[in-house]
Order: sequence, then C-alpha cells, then structure tokens
Amino acid sequence: MTQTDVVPGFDELLDGARVSALHLEMRDGYGVPAESPGFAGWLKTGEREMDPASEYWRFWVELVRRTVARGVIIRRARIVSEPLSDYARYGLAGASVNALAGEEIRYLARRLASDIALPGNDFWLIDGCLIRWNHFSGNGTPTGGEMSDAPTTAALCASAFTAVWERAVPLADYKP
Repeated sequence: MTQTDVVPGFDELLDGARVSALHLEMRDGYGVPAESPGFAGWLKTGEREMDPASEYWRFWVELVRRTVARGVIIRRARIVSEPLSDYARYGLAGASVNALAGEEIRYLARRLASDIALPGNDFWLIDGCLIRWNHFSGNGTPTGGEMSDAPTTAALCASAFTAVWERAVPLADYKP
C-alpha cells in the first residue's frame, strides 16, 4: 500500500489513465478559488461561461477531449441534496460543457444514497487502482489532495462509484 501527499496535476493524472477515470463528488458546495468570480457572477445574473474555448474552460476541455480520444472513459457522478444548493445549481448549469468535452455525468439525490457505503472524501479513481483523494475545508476550500493505491481502498471506491452510477440519473434526464 502506498499513500502519499505528492499529488500529480490533473493533466498528469488523466494523461496516465489507460481505461477509466471515475470522479465522485459528494459535497453540496465547493470554494474553489478559480471558480469564485464565475460563481459570484452567476449568482447575480444567472449566466455562466459556456464557451468550451474560453480561458475558464479551455484547459479542462482539452484535457478531457484528448483523454477520451485515447479511449479512456471519464465518468463524473454527483451526489446532491435536493433542492439543490446554489453551488450545485451552478455546477449543473455548466455540466453540459463537461459533457460536450466527453465526460459522462450523472446525478444522484442524496436521499437515494443512504444505504451506499461511501468513502469520506471526494475522489478520482484511475484505472480501478489509483485514487486521488480531494480534501476540502468546511467551507469547501480545497486543502490539498492525497494519492493512494491501496487495493482495498480502491475496491471501496470502485464499489461506491458503481453503486452511485447505477442509481444516478444521466445529465440529460436530470430534473431536480
């Protein structure tokens, strides 16, 4: 078992994926500094940056597209409280850009996840064996990440993700 605080960037992480990159999000709000201006603007106007070539989206869209072009499946599952928090509505408003880039996205109402054994933190699971934990403060500010390749922990993440994915509603059909 290896666990380390040395965390590669998302480009290195996804560029290294061979088969799959699964992302489980379980918070109702995130305080990611790079998103703060866009989120504040969206709260005021209800409008969100939706141009995949914009400065805001470009890095992620290019990364997802080249990863998917290699045959890697990228799936994002979001467990959300309903009614949705402002941040979850903001995420939903921009999810179509993620989907256009090549991510498969599903939403699961938190009340439908009560009997699923879930890890304590959001994660990325790469190729079923490499975990990137995402850590956040109480107000959602990122506090760093952590990597693990512990087989039992990867199995927990895979099981949790699969259970959520099977119950969740595809983005195109999700109506909170």
